[in-house]
Amino acid sequence: MRLVTFSDDKGMRVGVHDAATNEIVDLAALSRLPKNMTEFVALGKKGLQRARRAVKSGEGRIPAASVKLHAPFPRPAKNILCVGKNYHEHAREFHNSGFDASAKEAVPEVPIMFTKWPNSVIGPGEAIPSANDYTNSVDYEGELTVVIGEGGRNISQKDAFDHVYGYTIINDVTARTLQNRHRQWFLGKSLDGFCPMGPCIVTADEVKDAGHMRLLTTVNGEVRQDAHVSQLIFDIPTLIETLSRVMTLEPGDLIATGTCAGVGIGFNPPKFLKPGDLVSVTIEPIGTLENPVA
Repeated sequence: MRLVTFSDDKGMRVGVHDAATNEIVDLAALSRLPKNMTEFVALGKKGLQRARRAVKSGEGRIPAASVKLHAPFPRPAKNILCVGKNYHEHAREFHNSGFDASAKEAVPEVPIMFTKWPNSVIGPGEAIPSANDYTNSVDYEGELTVVIGEGGRNISQKDAFDHVYGYTIINDVTARTLQNRHRQWFLGKSLDGFCPMGPCIVTADEVKDAGHMRLLTTVNGEVRQDAHVSQLIFDIPTLIETLSRVMTLEPGDLIATGTCAGVGIGFNPPKFLKPGDLVSVTIEPIGTLENPVA
């Protein structure tokens, strides 16, 4: 299923996007399910079963064109967990760019973790506010993002996918000069509006092999990033095991798995985003997350 957060004159709530008919099934109206995505994810399989029944009923359908789509988690309950330098070619391009103040080695020996502030989240179609970066060094990073379902601590790699609820897309927009200047990544990646997310959550049952998913980022129609998730240095089970060794993962937690080569600072001179640009990140079967730059 394709789960979305949407709004109309009745407010914001959770629904299912039926791609075949381009309609939204209003789950809150039909099944008295939570209007908040974090609360819905916490229902686990029972929530999904009720959602499937609602879809099959054929009732409560709204034309997708008549509603506004938001980020699946418009304001996540916690910071978004992120992984740095997690594709070999990107690790090398970032290391050679002159903006990497994080480590001496190009390819990390263990996962590099950082977080993005919840207030940085915006939805599909919303403008990335480049003026918030006073250093004028705005860059893009398309990333597959894991949504945690059943929580836990000390989750093993072999059990990791049992805790994956689904997948969405994040554009880890970054102020590169701030990232370098402060010698850590939190400030440069947590500016207001610097975390486009969406357009939906595809539930895990729709993805037989996450490694087969292809990440494609374009800027104004020009292909900048193109890689398969199988090229991750540290795969999804490794990331879940690493994180759950030190913290309890909970339903609705988000793990952005890292970006591939082709970001703006990989070019000479760097190709930073500017007002009027259009950034699109596509990962099927999730779809395309598209945001203009203001």
